[in-house]
Amino acid sequence: MISSQRAVLHHHLQQFAQLSDDDINLSTDFWLHRTIAKHDTFTFRNSVCKHVGFIVKGIFRVYYIDPGTEKEHNLYFIAETNFLTSLKSLLTKTTCPYIIEALEDAELMVIEHDQLQRLYARSHGWERFGRLLAEQYFMFNQTRSESLLTQTAEQRYVDLLNNYPNLLNRVSLGHISSYLGIKGPSLSRIRAQLTHSH
Repeated sequence: MISSQRAVLHHHLQQFAQLSDDDINLSTDFWLHRTIAKHDTFTFRNSVCKHVGFIVKGIFRVYYIDPGTEKEHNLYFIAETNFLTSLKSLLTKTTCPYIIEALEDAELMVIEHDQLQRLYARSHGWERFGRLLAEQYFMFNQTRSESLLTQTAEQRYVDLLNNYPNLLNRVSLGHISSYLGIKGPSLSRIRAQLTHSH
């Protein structure tokens, strides 16, 4: 089973950062298999993130809790064949205000930050991986910020469904409402309008 998960990881590393077989072989002993049960966390609130995970199976939400109201706010959903981390916390070794929670039973291949640093020192391919990972998370943040500033809730909902076609089968409507920044009745109205318009 682990070998098939490694094969998926290796294929994605080649696709994502054009890593050679030699580059990938440098990292083989560093990647560890990890299972996370539904509702368990990859990172805890106000802890330092020390790992990068590759999602083999499952979907996660990244959220924060408003300290004033204790209300949860969903920022992202991240699913299979994506890398999972709290990048700022990972790079600066500071605590992360976000929580990363599994919304399904999940399987990952995980590598520690210190081991990644060793790979960067040994391989330009792995340096490229680090740069691309940072760029990907920058784009996540930029796209999310711009959508909140420039799009209506309906536009954000349509984008979400386009990017994650099976999301409604995997994530509760309450979590989707939180991601969109609206209440449940507003989401119901948007869904009804879109159904009617099609």
